[in-house]
Amino acid sequence: MYEVRGIRLAVAAAGIRYKGRDDLLLIEVAEGGTCAAVFTRNAFCAAPVTVAREHLAKGSIRYLLTNSGNANAGTGVPGLRAARETCRLLAGMAGCAMSQVMPFSTGVIGQDLPVDPFANAVPTLLSGLTEDNWARAAAAIMTTDTVPKLASREVRLAGGSVTVTGITKGSGMICPDMATMLAYVATDAQVPQPVLQAMLNHAVDRSFNSITVDGDTSTNDACVLLASGASGIAVEAMDSPDGQLLSGAVQAVCAELAEMIVRDGEGATKLVRVHVQSAADVAEARLVAYAVAHSPLVKTALFASDPNWGRILAAVGRAGVTGLDVDSIRIWLGDACIVSGGGRDPGYTEEAGKAVMKQSDIEIRIDLARGDTEVEVLTCDLSYDYVKINAEYRS
Repeated sequence: MYEVRGIRLAVAAAGIRYKGRDDLLLIEVAEGGTCAAVFTRNAFCAAPVTVAREHLAKGSIRYLLTNSGNANAGTGVPGLRAARETCRLLAGMAGCAMSQVMPFSTGVIGQDLPVDPFANAVPTLLSGLTEDNWARAAAAIMTTDTVPKLASREVRLAGGSVTVTGITKGSGMICPDMATMLAYVATDAQVPQPVLQAMLNHAVDRSFNSITVDGDTSTNDACVLLASGASGIAVEAMDSPDGQLLSGAVQAVCAELAEMIVRDGEGATKLVRVHVQSAADVAEARLVAYAVAHSPLVKTALFASDPNWGRILAAVGRAGVTGLDVDSIRIWLGDACIVSGGGRDPGYTEEAGKAVMKQSDIEIRIDLARGDTEVEVLTCDLSYDYVKINAEYRS
């Protein structure tokens, strides 16, 4: 992991829901740094999402404050009051404006967020800020995750090297429009806010918004990109050579983190790449990819290592793409062509399908024969443990 100059992190055990583990994270960006973010589009967005959006619009963000174990979602006016009070507490102790704090929460929906634990823990957070705390930070935001998720890159620009490092959490309730996840990515490059936002949008579309575990979009999702500027190396435009290099590093970090989420999907045993090619446009390619990736029948067949290829064919057919020429569509399971000419490929054998389905990493490739657009979506299988984990989540 590369540390990011100008970004400091601290964790604390506040006992908000979990006992005996870190459940609060504070991230500080150096004064003069910039911040970009994307949020869930769920209409029942959590109180901290509403407040974070308000504060981001005012600019000059200095702190990100995150609690795990309690989502502060579905909590109405009291939830907004609690989210704002946590910002006020931190701002008062840190000596900044309340609007310079962005709050985030993850955990159980529908429970009031207690503020007292924040008041007790914020002094610990402020005194513990260091640049080398990324690993503990990744662990502090976990809920049903089984492992912390971190990724890092160093990229050489014209003026020298800069770093890009990120963490994320997420395991279930994962679907585009930001999944049930929080992600924090930072660089020490100096980047104007509009350019930083463009880099984040580009990266998220190709990473966090191209994964699904269970088709559920959370109330709390957010992804933040910070640029501290501490390296003194400026990137003024995304389409410049340096801008492309930095944007590529941000995308690489986000893509690695997104894959970690799917690999750690609740109860997952397999990572599945649904690759749609030769589509007329991105919209129809995504329709087909998600029809397959969301199908419980496809996902349970994957868990059982059962090459029940008819389930994949059926999902493609019901995706909602008009004018499909089914006779021209070809579908592969790994390197085995399973569908062509409107039905089972003449060369397909059950043995070939079983060999692919036993693998831990599987590709389903679908050629629509309609254009030159391709899209890849990552998903996982659906196992007994997924039901068990979610049935027992609040117990």
